[in-house]
Amino acid sequence: MRGCVIGAGSFGTALANVLAVNCEEVRLWAREPSVVEAINTAHENTTYLKGIPISERVRATSSLEEALAGAEMVVLATPSHATREVVAKAKPYLPRHVPIVTVAKGIENETLLTMTELLEDCLPEEFHPYIAVLSGPSFAKELARRMPTVVTIASHWDKVALRVQKALQTETFRSYTSTDVVGVQYGGALKNVIAIAAGMADGLGMGHNARAAIITRGLAEITRLAVRKGANPLTLSGLSGMGDLVLTCTGELSRNRHVGVELGKGRKLPDILAEMKEVAEGVKTARSARDLEIKTGVELPICHQVYLIAYEGKSAKSAVVDLMTRQPKSELAGV
Repeated sequence: MRGCVIGAGSFGTALANVLAVNCEEVRLWAREPSVVEAINTAHENTTYLKGIPISERVRATSSLEEALAGAEMVVLATPSHATREVVAKAKPYLPRHVPIVTVAKGIENETLLTMTELLEDCLPEEFHPYIAVLSGPSFAKELARRMPTVVTIASHWDKVALRVQKALQTETFRSYTSTDVVGVQYGGALKNVIAIAAGMADGLGMGHNARAAIITRGLAEITRLAVRKGANPLTLSGLSGMGDLVLTCTGELSRNRHVGVELGKGRKLPDILAEMKEVAEGVKTARSARDLEIKTGVELPICHQVYLIAYEGKSAKSAVVDLMTRQPKSELAGV
């Protein structure tokens, strides 16, 4: 089997390593020539996964045509905001009748499309049954180091999810299948916004009580919106919901939590992002969450405050006051 991963950031590279266990060859597409050279000569992504060896079965290239030639499974690991552009360039070379798996955790600004909806918007109808999404609690560094990781693979067509599951199954990587494509994606995208809020609470020194409250009420927000969009509420209590939320809100490797911590310390968002090599998806998704709140009428108070802090200059401290002084209500109201 030949696999292809489009996007050689930390997660794309780590997933290429997983795929290499069951594939004779994995082609990894990267924008940066320096990343391609390092992977092919030193078997290491020195830019995004320094110090972690990459399988000799993984070969990097900066040519989408070369990366996709003969692929029997395609993984799209570009940031959500870049996915439309990359897919448009890759479309002429995409193989037919093979799984196309997105791992980006975001909701496109302006269109408010999830990543699978975006792919359906970009690709001819013949590709649509083969689209899938992989999501769950999975830090790239731990995945690349072959530490136990469990995720969800969702597709409208069971056969596609099962093919992806089989291709990625290893001694340290396990996946469960689902048909709830909507729930898996809303859980994966919105948890990044909640993680920024959790990081801000930590940056402000607010303690464990506050973090637990943000995680719990954040899950309520995610579930409300996901269910309104057609998700199964049980999905949000699973790996791609609660599992990913807890990891991203508490783990030291979380980019979104890091952004929140620095915002809580009073730093400006542009300065924080300028220091980061990779994207914190929650920053852009906060804008989409605000727009979805307006469009659907579903209350997302934590996400809304993150938007105000990120885009309108509100202070983290005043956001906390506004959240704490909202109108008292029943815990299960609106859930």
